Amino acid sequence: MPAFTFEKISPPVRRAPAATTPKKPRGLISQMIDRFAERRARRALQSERVVRQDEKPAE
Repeated sequence: MPAFTFEKISPPVRRAPAATTPKKPRGLISQMIDRFAERRARRALQSERVVRQDEKPAE
């Protein structure tokens, strides 16, 4: 007969996440910055495409 035994400890019970708080609408300044950034990114892509077309080797 063993002198001692190990007690199996079960993992902690996972609880459901707390009720999610409703997201606040983004501020006006954040929305404006997003718009400017998006336009700037589009312009950069367009200018990159133009540069790539200009770099084609002449035959």
